[in-house]
This record gives sequence, structure tokens and C-alpha cells, in this order.
Amino acid sequence: MAGERKLQILQVLAEMLQNPQAEKITTAALAARLEVSEAALYRHFASKAQMYEGLIEFIEGTLFTRINRLAADEPRGLEQARAILALLLGFSDKNPGMTRVLTGEALVNENARLQARVNQLLERIEASLRQALRIAASQGDLAGGADAGAGANLLVSYVQGRWQQFVKSGFRQSPTGQWEAQWALLSRGIGP
Repeated sequence: MAGERKLQILQVLAEMLQNPQAEKITTAALAARLEVSEAALYRHFASKAQMYEGLIEFIEGTLFTRINRLAADEPRGLEQARAILALLLGFSDKNPGMTRVLTGEALVNENARLQARVNQLLERIEASLRQALRIAASQGDLAGGADAGAGANLLVSYVQGRWQQFVKSGFRQSPTGQWEAQWALLSRGIGP
């Protein structure tokens, strides 16, 4: 029951983050939305920062379960990279509130360790992309002399830019818009 309530709190927090004109989310507003007291929230989470940490853990678990599966199922490194990017953009499209967490926009004026945690998540994504591009290089699918680290950084920067456009447009400019055409350009830049 306690685990279900924690999940419910995180779901409502994510829903509240989907409002493009969202004011700073307070525990009072979250408690009102859940129709419980603030004290009831604090029985499950020690602080609002801990609630955001729960969202970040959910995002991380969801993304890396799928990234690891992609890496295991897809032998071609360049295809792994493409699939990881498609996953990141699709996750954002389906979870606008969580995209505000990934961009750091929802974490402004919150505990600095939350942004550090998101930065670690992004570093892990970049490491996964770097590994995929190293595989692509070993398969002859990366431009001669291309740096897998620079390519991975470029791809993460692209994803972060698409996430930012999504958030800043009030969730009107889909992160998956023009994906296929943009991947063709990106892959030409890093491909053979």
C-alpha cells in the first residue's frame, strides 16, 4: 500500500509538471491535488527534493532498462545509437512533465543535487551512445577517424536541444517531429 501511494504521489507530481505554464510546484498544491494533507506526503517522502529524486529514479530505470535491451538485441552499433535517440525522443513526447525534469527546468530553485543527478543520468546516456559508436566504428559504420566520444556528445546535445524546444514551446513542438530527416543528417555526419 505504501509503495502504491508513493507511486501515486510521483504520478500526480509528473502530471502537474505537464502544465506548460506551471508555477513552482509546492507540497501544498501537490497535497491538495491528491486530496491529502502535507503531512501525509511527508510520511512517504522526507522532502520535495526526495519526490523529485523519485521521478529521476523512475526516468533512469525506465530509460536504462530499454537502452540495455536495445544494446543486447541490436548488433549494429549505428542502429543502436539511432534506436537510443528514438527512445529518448519518444519518452519525452509521451512524458512532457518528466521532460521538464530532464531539462532541469522543473528543478530551478530546488536542491542542487537534483540537477547533479540529472547530469549523471545524461552522462550515462552519453556513455551508452559512445559505446554504440565504438561498435559502429569497429563495424566500419563510423566515418574514418571519427571520434566516438565527440559523436556521442553531438547526439546527446541534439536530444537535449529537442527536449528544450519541446518544453519551451509549451509542449507544442514535438521532440519526434522531423526525426527521420534529422537522423539522416546526423548519421551522415558521423557515418562512413
